[in-house]
Amino acid sequence: MANGTSGGNGTSGAGDTPGTRDTQDSGSGNHTGTGFFTSVADAAEQLAAAGYLASTAVATTVFLADRLGKPLLVEGPAGVGKTELAKAVAEIGRARLVRLQCYEGIDEARALYEWNHAKQLLRITAGRDEGWQDARTDIFGEEFLLTRPLLTAIRGEEPTVLLIDEMDKADVEVEALLLEVLSDFQVTVPELGTITASRRPFVLLTSNATRELSEALRRRCLFLHLDYPDAESERRIVRLKVPGLDDTLAESLVRIVGALRAMDLRKAPSVAETIDWARTLLALGSDTLDEAAVRDTLGVVLKHQDDIRKAAGKLTPA
Repeated sequence: MANGTSGGNGTSGAGDTPGTRDTQDSGSGNHTGTGFFTSVADAAEQLAAAGYLASTAVATTVFLADRLGKPLLVEGPAGVGKTELAKAVAEIGRARLVRLQCYEGIDEARALYEWNHAKQLLRITAGRDEGWQDARTDIFGEEFLLTRPLLTAIRGEEPTVLLIDEMDKADVEVEALLLEVLSDFQVTVPELGTITASRRPFVLLTSNATRELSEALRRRCLFLHLDYPDAESERRIVRLKVPGLDDTLAESLVRIVGALRAMDLRKAPSVAETIDWARTLLALGSDTLDEAAVRDTLGVVLKHQDDIRKAAGKLTPA
């Protein structure tokens, strides 16, 4: 439910189910991409139908990633709609969403594949009378292969969106692992050979820019930067996600969130937290965002006590 902009011009959310189409070969006959969209206008329209309010820049980049079959690297602060964009594309394409959640220490066994060693050992034990060559051929078969998100997406025969989330949290070594996948949409398993995608997935990588990603990785992707939306866009998001909220209250809420982001805080509120605050006020039956309401609910948007203390001393609700 987080939302974001590109160059301050577009926002995102999640919502109604959009219209869909046969996805692999739609469009102008170019079969390189996934074929979810027929044009930039179609991308904007379908994203909006999925509740993701995209700027022209966002819609254009998503369309190009779809049409050219290129991975899309989406960078920006936490909570501006990077992950939600992948979910919206999957919804539009009626595609399976395969998610690789990155973290420090993630390795090939968690990202790509590993062998079921326990099952292999049982097979070897059960076939003691067999020669090693026979056992070796058997234990490195499909029955013993544990596929992880990258290999799952490559092998999928149905429409697939591969979300590689928070790439900047993974170690640099993982980027090298991704290069073959992002360049050729294939994975090499030494015991089985090279597995090439029969149906290319729509690949979206996200980064909060906590570290620099390698140029080799960036070269293989289209790039999109999502930032916090402008006030009018954020009001549209709030009205979409919390339709029961009074317009005046929504305007006050967005204004205060903007003021919070202008402060020197440890963590500025995301669009997702703006929506949470709106839902909180609606649940409490608040019709104005006065000083007491702000003080009592500030923990919904700020998650550090020093930020709450600083904001409480500076904010003047309308």
